[in-house]
Amino acid sequence: MSPPPPIRRYRDFVRNRTLGERLRTLARDGAVAALSFAPSSAAPGQWVRFPFYHHVFDDERRGLARHLDTMAGLGDFISIDDALALLSSGDPIGGRYFCVTFDDGFKNNATNALPILAERGVPAAFFLAAGYIGTDPGRDRDQLLGFFEDGETLVEFMDWDDCRALAEAGMTIGSHTMNHARLIDLDADKVAVELQTSKEVIEENLGRPCLHFCCPWGRPGRDFLPDRDPGIAAAQGYRSFLTTVRGAMGPGSDPMGVRRDHLLANWSPRQLRYFFARGSAQ
Repeated sequence: MSPPPPIRRYRDFVRNRTLGERLRTLARDGAVAALSFAPSSAAPGQWVRFPFYHHVFDDERRGLARHLDTMAGLGDFISIDDALALLSSGDPIGGRYFCVTFDDGFKNNATNALPILAERGVPAAFFLAAGYIGTDPGRDRDQLLGFFEDGETLVEFMDWDDCRALAEAGMTIGSHTMNHARLIDLDADKVAVELQTSKEVIEENLGRPCLHFCCPWGRPGRDFLPDRDPGIAAAQGYRSFLTTVRGAMGPGSDPMGVRRDHLLANWSPRQLRYFFARGSAQ
């Protein structure tokens, strides 16, 4: 009997979650959905927001398209380089902007997300767990099953041709460490190795600089040390350090502590407006 193929649909992706995890997810999504019915729009003021996704499974494509169309009605899209230049310039932002990002490097980022982004002319940044790029679901099955804590979920990653196609389409490629490492569990030397090696591998395969780093899990004090790890990233030549702390970024915001808003592609446009109505930055 052949092993099951990599997961292609979100409903299959969540099937392996424990009952407790599924109940927490349902409770969270239900609460957000209920709160989202209160009147809201994008938060006032001048800001840049960094929405981020991990996956766009086959049954999430329409959802991502709806998200991008919703964001287009709330602000303008901007690349990560332009976003950080705008934030660090000291000048008024003069509008509301979205910088879309994706973590991990799953195959569906290339097959499903890229066509939707390209059709709408939306720039995005993709952060790669570089040691997983080019893995094969058959040959590297044990490594791939180890990516998720349940040890049973198999999701395919991009290969380097996929990554080159993203770059050639105008997308930015950044690092998400070599091995999807939780930095707080490593000493400073090992953190430097994770950041340096992933940067070198990405640059060697793509022939262009890798200037941005996104921290796996991304919670300060739980997943990385805020007084240590952004400095290590800067010493390795990274210009930014992205987290998973929610909220908008305003003029003068620190590029070594970028706040981002985690989204699931099948959340409703009303749920997006709920998140974007909070955490304004002047």
